[in-house]
This record gives sequence, structure tokens and C-alpha cells, in this order.
Amino acid sequence: MPIKTLGLTSALAIFAAFPALAETNFNRIASFATPLNMAEGEDLARTTSAEIISASEDGMTLVYTDSPLGVIGLIDITDPKAPKAMGNIDVGGEPTTAVFIGDKIFSGVNTSESYTAPSGKLVTIDPATRAITAECDIGGQPDSVAKAPDGSFLAIAIENERDEEAGDGGLPQMPAGYVVKLPVVDGVADCAAQLHIEMTGMAEIGAEDPEPEYVDVNAAGEIVVTLQENNHLVVIGADGTVTRHFSAGEAEVSGIDTKRDGRLEFTAPKGAVPREPDAIAWIDGDHFATANEGDWNGGTRTWSIFHKDGTLVWDSGASLERAIAEIGHYPEHRSHTKGVELESVKFDTFGGVPMAFVASERGSVIAVYDLTDPASPALKQLLPSGVSPEGIATLPARNLLVTANEVDLREDGLAPAHVMLYELTEAPAAYPMLTSAGSDPLIGWGALSGLTAGTEPGQLFAVSDSVYGAMPRIYTIDATQTPAKITAALDITRGGDAAQKLDIEGIAPDGKGGFWLASEGRSDRLIPHAIYNVNDKGEIKQEIALPAELLAHEIRFGFEGITVAGDWLWMAVQREWKDDPKGMVKLLAYNTAEETWGAVHYPLDTPAEGAWMGLSEITLHGDWVYIVERDNQIAGKAQTKKLYRVRAAELQPAELGGPLPVVTKELVRDFLPDLAVLNGYIVDKVEGFAIDAAGTGWVVTDNDGVDDSSGETLFWSIGAVN
Repeated sequence: MPIKTLGLTSALAIFAAFPALAETNFNRIASFATPLNMAEGEDLARTTSAEIISASEDGMTLVYTDSPLGVIGLIDITDPKAPKAMGNIDVGGEPTTAVFIGDKIFSGVNTSESYTAPSGKLVTIDPATRAITAECDIGGQPDSVAKAPDGSFLAIAIENERDEEAGDGGLPQMPAGYVVKLPVVDGVADCAAQLHIEMTGMAEIGAEDPEPEYVDVNAAGEIVVTLQENNHLVVIGADGTVTRHFSAGEAEVSGIDTKRDGRLEFTAPKGAVPREPDAIAWIDGDHFATANEGDWNGGTRTWSIFHKDGTLVWDSGASLERAIAEIGHYPEHRSHTKGVELESVKFDTFGGVPMAFVASERGSVIAVYDLTDPASPALKQLLPSGVSPEGIATLPARNLLVTANEVDLREDGLAPAHVMLYELTEAPAAYPMLTSAGSDPLIGWGALSGLTAGTEPGQLFAVSDSVYGAMPRIYTIDATQTPAKITAALDITRGGDAAQKLDIEGIAPDGKGGFWLASEGRSDRLIPHAIYNVNDKGEIKQEIALPAELLAHEIRFGFEGITVAGDWLWMAVQREWKDDPKGMVKLLAYNTAEETWGAVHYPLDTPAEGAWMGLSEITLHGDWVYIVERDNQIAGKAQTKKLYRVRAAELQPAELGGPLPVVTKELVRDFLPDLAVLNGYIVDKVEGFAIDAAGTGWVVTDNDGVDDSSGETLFWSIGAVN
């Protein structure tokens, strides 16, 4: 049946006026890495995850599903700022959702041997004894499990999901899915009384093969269900019969990036496609919200609010995706498909204010909305999360918000999956630290790889690296604001077009209104190691290639910063080249007047086993040259993220090809405490450091363009630098 549209000025306001939150914000207070729940003696290198998460009724324990390990994980959050591992419990299959009713945990478990022979069970777990106390055969592959607010029953979406590799990956692929309503009496699931509620014959798409994805239950005992692949929504009454069903409809958006092309350009439209909602949440007895992730034919980059009669109350359009781009979390590599991919939505009331929490799987952020007027939700915050937030739990009695972030990237040397906790307090928002909010046209940014100072206090310039290879840019930052503001973007051009084959990792003023840029080469991609001079319009006016005697010893890891000392340009080379002794890297020098080269050696700290050490930035200020040195480790393995300095007088370049003098370094600051300020995991890449015209030091991290990264960019001041 068709969707009716409700005007935003309608009197269909769901909530009366609630007192506004006075200067309250959510800030992250702790993170928990899922490998911590493995027992002593287990192979800790195995992939682990935190997918769907919920809390005990007293709010002191979290339970999450860990599909790769086939377990549910428990976390003690009696002190939410210091979560403690409580271990994993094997559930005999792939857990999909786990919820508490009373002192028991109920988990849907997928035991399917194939897509064509799906099976599953509901298991009851006593967390005190860590034992499975009961099992119910529910006849198919469960996905979402939701409990009635009064704990009287469970609703289970039996998806019987399709095989994306079979045929064209679409519908129909039998058997059909359905919904199970299963009574819970005195904390015991009544398996014999389970009701199977059929979903066939409803959707316009694949009517014979419904695939229920997500369920939620309201206070009246009504169940709402998303049929994601079918692009359909179903409302089930308290008596277990379908009372309403309708298409989720289509949405078109504009002002977005639709091409995976190494550029951030938010100007394109996207024609109408099916919403294909994933998660769904009641926001009162008559309305619910959907996160329109998409799966098969659709995905609109939006989230929506519906009346249960089929009326579309509100749709976010491109607004949330653009807000995510403003804080540097837009995943350009997903532009050709579903962009930020809004997957999860959760509703709850904090301090009398109705709120929606929307998770962007690909942007790795949680959007916080005030739903006082559900026809006009107000975006209040964007919270940094781990990689790919999937599940959300709310604990309003404790002013806590929790996210489960499912991706474990340790196999690639990156971060494990994490559970993250946030608290609502009367404190300023700690994130974002840098934004382009208010820019027109919208300035997209990310992967900031170098930093330098302008002529005014708080004026800085940054560059991004090869993640945006078709859009090399110089960004102007106003650090006098909180958060700091990106106010302008200057494209680097060659012959009138965006310059190609650059990997800009360093920037320094040339004293003439333009800049010197250091590009890290990569010969296997035909990107040269080189120095570039651009004018105030961003036009490349000079290119300086490395001499042959130096290139003979090149490796992939080249320039990571540039600074100016009179006629000399000094570049930090990230790692040892083939002609460097182990533990020594070059500070390479080029004399712009004499066109000659030279270098000194810089001694690296000793890396931990399996890690490497390198340089990320070089900045001359007064009598000192400041150098960022870091290892390539992340999260719990990170050990070295430091700022050193070398006396400028020691930078006496020797000729290449012979012995090089070794400079003496002294520690200025350990960045690890700074990197922990957001209470997430320690990020890898401290890539930019500059000292502004007032003598204040500024630091920025590289978020890798939100590719296998949480997307978090930390930007902060270390105060006056002598």
C-alpha cells in the first residue's frame, strides 16, 4: 500500500514540550577491546567481534554477540569508566542477538548448515553459572531478537537470509522467513507456546520470500518488523496478527558524493531508490524510526520516521551524510555505493528528552538527535565510534550510551573490535576537534598528513595525502575556534587541472604567499619522490626531483614533512632507505639557491618486536627543529608517539654518498596521553605538527580517509613551545 506523506507543520507532534538539556553532551568515557574477554590459553589472534549489544536490567552488565567466536561476551560496567572483562560463553552456534530478561540472557543462535537448510535456536543462559539452561528450536535462522518492555515475550526475526553469491544475489531464495513470538513466563521461555507469524504475500518485492531483518516491541506489545531486502515494514498487533504492512518506499537525495574517484565533491544527486531499512525502533506507541542501510537494490543514505499507519513523517535526506563529511568521517571509497551507510537506530529518553541514536557503519560515528518534534529531528552531536558500529544500547537511568563496533582489523596490523561507552554530563562536547561546518560549498576533508603555521595566531595550513589522489588540497584552519574550523580549501593544480601523482605529506610557507610541499613517492604507482613549490593560487610552479644517487636507494617510505631554514629546505624521511644504517633515517636538505643536496642522520628509537619506527613531521622554530617520531602500532600495541627536538645548529648537511653526521635529539612530549584524551583506542598516525605565530604548538592525526579506520581526527594544542 502507498506511503502517505505528512507535512512537517502537522500537529502530529508525538511529544509534548520537554525541558531542554542545558549544556549537556555525550562524551566517550571508556573503550573495551573484545580480545580482552578471551580466556587464558586461548589463541588471542583469532578474529573476534562485538556486533549487537544490550544491558542487564540493573545496568551493570553488558552482553554482546561475537559471531566469529560463536560466543556472547560479558562486560562488567559497575564502574563505566573502567569496564572489566567477564569472559565469553559458548552458545553452540553463531549468536545474532542477546538480551536480558531478569537475571537470564536469551540469545538467538544461527545453526544453519546452508542457506537452503536454515536452522536456529533460542538459548537461555545463566550468566552466574555461565551455563545454557534451556534451548528452543525456532525453526530457522534468527537475526534480530527483541524483548517486550515488560519482559513477557520475545520477538525474533527469522530471516533465512539469501546467498548473495547465488544467481544474481537477489530474491526469491527459499525458504521464506517469518517472525517468532515466544512467551517468557517467570524468566523461562515457553518453547511450546511459540507463535510463528508468516510474512509471505505482503511485499511488492519478493512477496513469496520475505526476509525479516530487525524487530522491536513497544509498550503495547506491538511488534514492528523490517523486511530489508523486500523494502517492506510490518506491524504485528499484541495478539500476534498482522495489523498493518506497507512499502518502505523510495528516497532521492542531492548534494552528495556519488563517485569513487579520489575526490570529495558533494554536489551530485542520486535518483530514487528503495530505502531497504535495516534496524528499526519504536519512538512511541504510534511511530518508529528506520535506518535505511540498503542491501540488494537500495540504500538511501538516510534514516526515516514513520507512523505505523504508513505515513512518512520525516526523512533525513542528505543532511546526516553531509554533517558526517563536515567532521572528516566521509568514506570516499564508498561513494559509488551506499556512502556512510546508516545501519542502526535506537530510541530512548534522557533527562526527559526523547532521543534517537543513529549509527553510520561506514562513517564510524553515532548521530544523536533530539526528537522533541519527530517531524523535525534536531541533530545535536556526532560521536566518534570504533570501526563499523553495529549495535547500540542505552541506559538512561545511568546516563550511559554504549556502542558495539564489529570489525576486527588485527590481521592487517590495525585495531581490534571494541565496545565503547559514553556518558551524558554537563560538559562541552569533546568531539569533533576539527570541522568544516558552515562551509559553502561543503568542504570535504580527511587524511590530514602535514601541518604548518600561517602569519596570524591560530592560523594553520594542512594537506591531505594520496587517499584523495584526484583532489590534492591545502586547507586553511582557524584554530582560535572550538572546535577548530576548516575555513577554506585550495586545490593544487598543474596546467589548470588538479595535479596528479602526488602524495603530499609535508607543507611549509615559501615566504612569498605560496608553499613548499613534500611528496612521498611510490615508484610502483609512478608517484615520484619530489618537492613542489606552489603559488598562492595552488599552481605548481617548480618541481624538484631527487638526485639519482639518492633514488638508487629508495624505498616506498619517503618524505613525511618539510620545513624552511633560509635557503635550505629540510625534509624528514620516514624510514631507513637502503643506504642508511639500521635505526638511522635521513633529514634530507636541499639548497634552493645552489641547487645542492645534503643530509644528516637522525637516530630512531628502538621499535617493539614486529613494529617499525619512523618520522612523521619536521618543523623549524627558533633555535630548534621539532620532529614527530612514531611507531606504526595502534590501540593497545602503540608505544611510541613522540615529539623530539634537535638544535638547529646541528643541521649541517653533509654530501650524499658519504658518512653523515648524527644529530642529538631530546624529548619534548610524549603524545600517548594526548591520544588517550577521547577515551578511545590510540590511533596510529600522528602526522602533523606546527607552531603558530603566537608560539603555540598544534598537532593533528591522519584518519586514513576512513578506510579501515575509525575516521577519528585528533587536533589539539600542546600549549606554548619554547
